[in-house]
Amino acid sequence: MRFAALDDCCIDKTCAVDRLRERQTATLRVVLMVNAAMFVVELVSGWLAGSVALLADSLDMLGDALVYGFSLYVVARGPLWKARAAVAKAAVMGLFGVLVFGQLVYKLLYPQLPTVETMGGVGALALAANCVCFALLWRQRAEDINMRSVWLCSRNDLIANVSVLLAALAVSMTFSPWPDIAVGTLICALFLRSAFLVAREARAELVLNRAQPR
Repeated sequence: MRFAALDDCCIDKTCAVDRLRERQTATLRVVLMVNAAMFVVELVSGWLAGSVALLADSLDMLGDALVYGFSLYVVARGPLWKARAAVAKAAVMGLFGVLVFGQLVYKLLYPQLPTVETMGGVGALALAANCVCFALLWRQRAEDINMRSVWLCSRNDLIANVSVLLAALAVSMTFSPWPDIAVGTLICALFLRSAFLVAREARAELVLNRAQPR
């Protein structure tokens, strides 16, 4: 009877882990598709509207899509793989921060007044999409480092989206491209800070896993 109870306990734990992985996988697939689609929308719209804020936010969406892809790959793997994926995510976020910085330098040299209507409309659409992703990820943010790093990306997206809308409002009121450039700078700084935070957590996780006996 005692062995049977132990077997049931192991089976229950295995089933719980399987359910956790299935839930995480389903969530990551949804947010991956949403961010990939919004990357295309914002990239094209930002290019046509001449908005560095929208372009920066489109790179944010692309970076998140890659991040979610990494997370989806390691969701069924162990803590060490998840920590390694978090390092890769930090590298991706840092890379796009550098790309956004390049766009900022270009806009500083060649200022252009963006199309406010496009900024506002696409920015509102991106905010709605990221609200859906944030709600899906909120319940799973504390499950492991993989889902926490994904949730951090989603949280940063909301900040970036609101910033784009505020930039559109400021441009319409001042008839100046500088609010658009300022928001691009904000998103760039947010990228680099998030990359640092994820890298720090991933490094701690890697050290912990390597210290454990095998």
